[in-house]
Amino acid sequence: MLNKYARAFFTRVLTPFAAFLIRRGVSPDTVTLIGTAGVVAGALVFYPMGEFFWGTVVITLFVFSDLVDGNMARQLGRSSRWGAFLDSTLDRVADGAIFGGFILWYAGGGDDLVLCAVSIFCLASGQVVSYTKARGESIGLPVAVNGLVERAERLVISLVAAGLSGLHAFGVPGIQYLLPVALWIVAVGSLVTLIQRVVTVRRESAEAEEAAAAQDRAGAQDNGGEQHNASHGSEAAT
Repeated sequence: MLNKYARAFFTRVLTPFAAFLIRRGVSPDTVTLIGTAGVVAGALVFYPMGEFFWGTVVITLFVFSDLVDGNMARQLGRSSRWGAFLDSTLDRVADGAIFGGFILWYAGGGDDLVLCAVSIFCLASGQVVSYTKARGESIGLPVAVNGLVERAERLVISLVAAGLSGLHAFGVPGIQYLLPVALWIVAVGSLVTLIQRVVTVRRESAEAEEAAAAQDRAGAQDNGGEQHNASHGSEAAT
């Protein structure tokens, strides 16, 4: 839902900005690299200090680069395998930095080993969820499943909760508990999504192997029929 509607809206909003950058001679790859660097800096500088509001503000500003670089590539007609590879790879780096910031906070000033462990699980499961789809597609399977909590959902839930939790520093009472709740939601949702993808890959793999076996049997029957006809024709000629 987020990918379908939110991306379409922000793509329309950011198109003029993307066009401005193109006129300035900025490349899509440059925007991708700067955006990732900004996310990493915002997450690993602010979050370990417990500055969740300002950290989220910085991260959110740079997260939109993920839409801007793709928009620029389309306007330039330069969509390429390299651009897709770079974008996907740096997305994993950005995700790792965000949850890494949570880990550092709860292992340090936040002093909560349970939430530190939950954050580690969110980081690891998010990477594995992405890997299962990439690996499934690399062996020729469609991996046709919409997971419960994919990258867009992980980011929105975590960043919104972190930003609102940061309002506790401005005197908003009780709101700091939003982030722990969000991390548990992301952890459970990521686990469900991982199971969904593994089950889907197993089903699609079985279907593909069954289809290949059926094709082999059909080919063997066709070859057998041709050999029989050839033998019958030889006998008739004799």
